Amino acid sequence: MSVATDKPDAAGGREEEPLVRPGMGWYVLRVASNREDQVRDALDRKVKIEQLESRVGRILVPTQKEKRVKGGAARIYERKLYPGYVFVEMATESDGTIPENVWFMIKETSGVGDFIGSGGKPSPMPMHDVEKMLASAIKPDETPTLANLSFKKGDKVKVREGPFENFEGAVDEINTQKGTVRVIVTIFGRATPIEIEYWQVEAI
Repeated sequence: MSVATDKPDAAGGREEEPLVRPGMGWYVLRVASNREDQVRDALDRKVKIEQLESRVGRILVPTQKEKRVKGGAARIYERKLYPGYVFVEMATESDGTIPENVWFMIKETSGVGDFIGSGGKPSPMPMHDVEKMLASAIKPDETPTLANLSFKKGDKVKVREGPFENFEGAVDEINTQKGTVRVIVTIFGRATPIEIEYWQVEAI
């Protein structure tokens, strides 16, 4: 399976890229809030400088254009679909660990946290999550507003979109300025806070 990209092919259309390049997988990297673009750009530069293209493929911060009405006027904004996360396509060692040179390159980048995984091994994203990550989730006109939220702090919710789809947890904080919700979910037996867009969760 492949996805269309904005890169034109010889016929003038859009070139098809595989969901995952041969020998690689997609991994979720936690980063500092509002540092997603800086981390992506820094990693892109380092990969080229250190000639690690055979180990690291695409590095993405998925965004989507959103229509917002303010003062009676509609404007289009670009928002991050998964705030606090950068998606890295890379090849791991045969035992599932990150190659040492790639690991140090990533960890020495300002704003980087750690990969979602356990035992020192990152967990590759399932293919259905990769498809959703690479494609637009909803259209601008379908975006709900904070005024329509059906949950509050302490309520049980379920994640309905993204790499944490179907995870259940409790609302820890609602940030009306950023339009995000912090939910405490259990990952590998540990209570873990994740920050996601408000439309990605639903009350249960």
